[in-house]
Amino acid sequence: MSFQKVLRPFLVCSALFAAAQLATAQTKVAVISLQKALFETAEIKKADADMQATLLPRQAQGRKLQEDLAAIAQKLQGDPGKLTPQAEFDLNAEGKRKQVELTRINEDLQADAEKMRNDILSKSTDKMQAVVKKLAEEKGYDLVVDTQVALYFKPAMDITGEATAAYDKAYPVPPSPPAAPPVKK
Repeated sequence: MSFQKVLRPFLVCSALFAAAQLATAQTKVAVISLQKALFETAEIKKADADMQATLLPRQAQGRKLQEDLAAIAQKLQGDPGKLTPQAEFDLNAEGKRKQVELTRINEDLQADAEKMRNDILSKSTDKMQAVVKKLAEEKGYDLVVDTQVALYFKPAMDITGEATAAYDKAYPVPPSPPAAPPVKK
């Protein structure tokens, strides 16, 4: 029996043992609340403020219509017999018109807000995923799991704050221009 025939099985077993040791090497895992990391970025906060400012005039218009409708309802429910049938008819017609306008404004506001939100979130989510990938590569993480999936994790594994900071550094938000002074008439 040759020495190679005896040594070959030993070498194969040794290689398998070494491979098993490498395979069971500790995997570095991190967790992140992707939603929280994203919503805490300066970009999302600015986009939210911009969206609120854009939609504010129409929200005010909707509040005004609601006040008008309340006033109309109060007039109609006032002392019975004070209004002529024509005045009552006119108030009802005005109330219906304002209600239709309010419904349209509310539906448009909701649709516009949803579109703005979806646009910024889709772009920002893609950017955040790239930031998390880069952060994982830099820190040597083998796996990053969203906290919504993890049943338990040690707080030290959470990289949410790091991801937000890395995102803000990678995608800085330019400062808003100063508000124009009111025009005097």
